[in-house]
Amino acid sequence: MADVEKEVAQQSLQERTATSKDGTSSEELEFDYTEEEEAIVRRKIDWHTVPLVTLLYMLCFLDRINIGNARIQGLSRDLDMVEGVKFNWALSIFYIIYLLVEVPSNILLKAIGARFYLPLLVCGFGLVSLCTAFVKNFAGLMVARSFLGVFEGGAMPGMAFFLSCFYKRNELLFRIGIYVSAASIAGAFGGLLAAALSQIPSWGVAGAEIHTWRNIFFFEGLITVIIGLLAPIWMPTDPSTAYFLNERERKIAAERLLREHRSDPSRKVTWADVKAAVFCIHNYTCALAFFLINITVQGLSVFLPTILNDLGWTNTQAQLYSVPPYVCACVVAIAVAWLSDKSGQRGVWLGSFACLAVVGFAILRWVENTNVRYMAVFFVTIGAFPGGPGFLSWAMNNSAGPSVRAVTSAYVVTLGTIGGIVATWTYIYYDGPKYHTGHTINLVGQIVTACCALFGVLYCARENRVRAAGKRDHRLEGLTEEEAEELGSRHPRFRYWT
Repeated sequence: MADVEKEVAQQSLQERTATSKDGTSSEELEFDYTEEEEAIVRRKIDWHTVPLVTLLYMLCFLDRINIGNARIQGLSRDLDMVEGVKFNWALSIFYIIYLLVEVPSNILLKAIGARFYLPLLVCGFGLVSLCTAFVKNFAGLMVARSFLGVFEGGAMPGMAFFLSCFYKRNELLFRIGIYVSAASIAGAFGGLLAAALSQIPSWGVAGAEIHTWRNIFFFEGLITVIIGLLAPIWMPTDPSTAYFLNERERKIAAERLLREHRSDPSRKVTWADVKAAVFCIHNYTCALAFFLINITVQGLSVFLPTILNDLGWTNTQAQLYSVPPYVCACVVAIAVAWLSDKSGQRGVWLGSFACLAVVGFAILRWVENTNVRYMAVFFVTIGAFPGGPGFLSWAMNNSAGPSVRAVTSAYVVTLGTIGGIVATWTYIYYDGPKYHTGHTINLVGQIVTACCALFGVLYCARENRVRAAGKRDHRLEGLTEEEAEELGSRHPRFRYWT
C-alpha cells in the first residue's frame, strides 16, 4: 500500500513538472532530497511540536478532571452537592458547550494559525480553572464549567490537526498517541498533585479564603496560564515557516507532505471540505467508537477517585491509588501507537485492546473482592486509553488534504464528545458504591467498540480491493486533472488505512 501511495505521489509530481508552461525547467520544479535529510527534518519537528503539544494537552485534561479530585476533598460538601445529581450536571454542562465549539474552533485555527490560537485557548481554560477556586455555590460552578468548555472545546481537535500539518500518514498516530497519552499522565499527576495541594494551609483574604479543594483549582490554573503565555515562543505555525528549520529544510518539510497528500496545505476550508468529512462512512465508524471510548475515558477520569474511595480507602489513599493505572495506560497507549504506525494497521490493535477493557468491566460488574476489582481498573485503563488517539488518527489518515482533515478531526471529536456527556451520568450517587449501572454501560460500550474496529477493517479493505480492480475509475470521467485531485479520499488511487 505504501508503495502504491509513493508511486501515485511521484506520478502527480511528474505531471506537475511536465505540464509547466511558465518556462520553468523540470529540474527546477522537481525538488529532490534524501531520506537522511527527511529524517533530520522529522526529528527537528518532533522536538519542537510533540513535547509542547503533550504538555499543553496534559494541562487541558488536568483542568478538566480536577473537579473529580476536588469532589472528595470537600467541593461537594461546601457547594451542597453531596446528594442528588448536581455534580453530574456540573460535568454535563462542560461537555455540552465543548461539543458546540469544536468544529468552529478548528476552522478558526486553520484561518489564524496554531502559534497564537492554541496558546490562547490554553490561557483561557487555565484562567477559568483559577477562577473556579473562588466559586461560592452550585450556580457559580455551572458558569465556570461552561466557560471551561468554551476554551477546551477546540484544544484536542486543534492539537490533532496541528500535528497532522507536520506529519505523513504513517507518522501521525505515534505522535498523536504521545500527546493524547497526556490524558493518562494528567490522571496520574492529578492524583498526586491534588493530594499535595489539598494539604496547603488555608490562605487568602477574608471572604475569599483558599483551602483544600480550592487550592487544587487555583494552583493548577495558575500553572496553566503561565505555560500558555510562554507557548508561542516555542510553537511553530506550519512546516513552510518553521523558525527552527533552515530554508532547504523548510522546503523538505512542506514538499514531503505535498507529495503524499497531493493538496495545497494553504488552501482555506470550503463547504466541499465540510461535505467530504460529514458524508464519509469511515468517519462515522471512528466517531461512534470515539463516542464509546469517551464514555469510558471521561467517566473514569472524573469518577475514578470516587470509585476507589468507595472501595474503602481514605481520600488521600484514593488519590494515590488512582496513579498506577494511569501510568500503565500512558505507557501502553504510546506503545500501541508506535506499533500501529510501524505495522500500518489501525483496526486490529484498537479492537484487541477494546476486548481487554471488556474483561475489566466484566470483573468490576460481577466480582466483589476489592483487590481483584482494583486489578480490573488496570485492564480498563490499559484497554480503553489507546482507543481515543487510535480512532481519531484512523479517521484523519483516511481523509485526504489538510482542509478536509481539519474538519474531520473536529467533527469526529465533536460526535465523540457526546460520549463525555453520557459519561457524566454513568456513575451517579444513587448507584454507589458498586456502580453496577455504570460498569454495565461501559461493558456494552467496549463490546461495540471492538465491533466498530472490525467493521472499519473490513470496510476499508473491501474499498481498497474495489479500487485496485478499477471499479471506482468512473469517478474520473469528464474531470480535469485539477478536478480529479479535488476528489480527495474518493479518488480511485487513494488507499485507505486498515
